[in-house]
Amino acid sequence: MSIKTMRAVGVVPHRKELKLLEHPRPALAAPQDVLVRTLDVGICGTDREICTFVYGAPPKGHEYLVLGHEAIGEVIEVGASVKKFKAGDLVVPSVRRPCADPDCPACRADRQDFCFTWKFTERGINQVHGYMTEYFVEEEKHLYLVPPALRDCAVLVEPLTICEKGLAQAWQVQKRLPWELPAQPGKGRGHGRNAVVLGAGPVGILGAMKLKAEGFHTVVYSRSKKPNAKAALVESFGVEYISSEEVTPAQLAEKVGNIDLVYEAVGLARITFDVLEHLGINGVFIMTGIPGPHAPLPVNAAQLMRNIVLKNQAVVGTVNADPQAFRDAIHDLGVFKQRWPAALAKVITARHRLDAHRELLTGKATGIKNVIAFE
Repeated sequence: MSIKTMRAVGVVPHRKELKLLEHPRPALAAPQDVLVRTLDVGICGTDREICTFVYGAPPKGHEYLVLGHEAIGEVIEVGASVKKFKAGDLVVPSVRRPCADPDCPACRADRQDFCFTWKFTERGINQVHGYMTEYFVEEEKHLYLVPPALRDCAVLVEPLTICEKGLAQAWQVQKRLPWELPAQPGKGRGHGRNAVVLGAGPVGILGAMKLKAEGFHTVVYSRSKKPNAKAALVESFGVEYISSEEVTPAQLAEKVGNIDLVYEAVGLARITFDVLEHLGINGVFIMTGIPGPHAPLPVNAAQLMRNIVLKNQAVVGTVNADPQAFRDAIHDLGVFKQRWPAALAKVITARHRLDAHRELLTGKATGIKNVIAFE
């Protein structure tokens, strides 16, 4: 590589290729820009799906798309108008960028996570290069400061933001109720409520940590039977693990009691709708998964409608995240590290060299969260 280029991992969609690229090394181009040296990039299901070429669009004028949207980096240089960061700071970037439509109220308010036009772009996913490269430049407002103590786990911020935003929406929905359970000192806002997490991947495990920290009686409901590593990890921070191979959704509801909240982090329609049928009175069901194309599934539609109406239930979809979700995720990772340091460390299965990108992106998925380390 020359001093003008750097290593990057990307896809060439029209050739259906995944390759190690020579990508132009970036430089500051505007006063609000920040130059960042990449430290870690997480591998997620979205990256792996892009490598099957079902979606993923390069920037205009480019034949390739640099991957990666879960990252932590070190600030190297800042533009003249940058106030929040200085060289040496650790930062995590967000993913989605606003559309250009002047009539989109969400994007004009920096809430592109609720973009009305669907013309947003996303780093490493849709029309903007991602972070799976040695350096990147980002606008100051799309970066979030990370305390040095979280250097080893801050690559988990972006997946945790999914739960942060979803739970924030659930609390907003539940303002409809004529009362709030009084918060008890040290017990969290969810104390006295029951939550079920569907799935034991990184999004599910981090969601379970968040719900546990909020005081919910939390259960992770996932397919694999115990003993397994994910079940052991979940139970190490005080959350019960139940296998859907051994316990039906009806039995789950009987065991848990009134299910106040379900956080879906599995992306499978069958189990999602089976559990939705057992959501409790006044319950909220948060959907985060995006299933791939499959044949239509039979569901008990009449019973689902009866429950949603008669039990005052709400179903909320959530995608991407807002600035507050990033700030909350950084704060909560600090809480998790203080309360469950060993468990949090195990969410990251391994850090790999860039040369391992092909196996990580196209081979059999293993572990929980795998990370490419650029240091």
